Amino acid sequence: MLPESDGHSVYWEVCGNPDGQPAIVLHGGPGGGCSPLMRRYHDPERYRIVLFDQRGCGRSAPNAALEHNTTWHLVSDMERLREHLGIERWQLFGGSWGSTLALAYLMRHPDRVSSLVLRGIFACRESELRWLYQYGASQLFPDAWESFAAPIPKAERNDMIKAYHERLTGDNAVIRAECARAWGRWESAVSYLHPNPEALTEFDDDAYSDAFARIEAHYFVNRGFFETDRGAFEALPHLQGKAGAIVQGRYDVVTPAAAAWELHKAWPEAQFTIVPDAGHSAKEPGIAKALVAATERLA
Repeated sequence: MLPESDGHSVYWEVCGNPDGQPAIVLHGGPGGGCSPLMRRYHDPERYRIVLFDQRGCGRSAPNAALEHNTTWHLVSDMERLREHLGIERWQLFGGSWGSTLALAYLMRHPDRVSSLVLRGIFACRESELRWLYQYGASQLFPDAWESFAAPIPKAERNDMIKAYHERLTGDNAVIRAECARAWGRWESAVSYLHPNPEALTEFDDDAYSDAFARIEAHYFVNRGFFETDRGAFEALPHLQGKAGAIVQGRYDVVTPAAAAWELHKAWPEAQFTIVPDAGHSAKEPGIAKALVAATERLA
């Protein structure tokens, strides 16, 4: 655990070669937490692999806590962890929200970044949030959208993030739990090219679904705590000269390929890979293969 700060205690772990190239793995969500699978995208003989559970989720405590929990608190936690481990520069590896956090860290600490491997690019802009939680993905997955919309009265469905945020931070424990499961199941349902029923079962765990949904709604109602609607793409000037890779599923419905293409155009040094038979999840075979190829190339 990182020493407690602002009432939070942040879990971290290191695996691989103590003398290897440092890389930090940034999980998605926000609120998703790390899993053992996330250790497997880097060769443990060549990399020193750092993982941490972001504030309020996974093994960090307190669970689902929103106070003192913003993008910039997470960036500060990363810096404290880097200093604690005596790392000079490290590779940033993250997908979806993990790509957002990587770019946010780059904005504040560009000299500490050796390379970046980013997947499912998400800048946390208004247009991206509306696509997933208001209108866009709903047209491709109307069945799953119907279940997502069900807990919200029709009169409030013009701003689903706000409506969910009010219930996920409200005092009614039954409604909060119902909304947490519905929020998580929606995102899981649209994350795979082919349905993955096992992924939905994650949200049967009340503690997991509560942290995931509450933290996401908290971040998204605040537009990621960025100062402009460029969101994490405010970091684009800092990418010049950085080595890296962009991996994007062609049929990614959570973070459509337009953002990855925009990043590719602004960052030509990075190897750009569109996986033709994949959606959003890093667990999809084509995505996983491309991510491993990227870390091998950059080792």
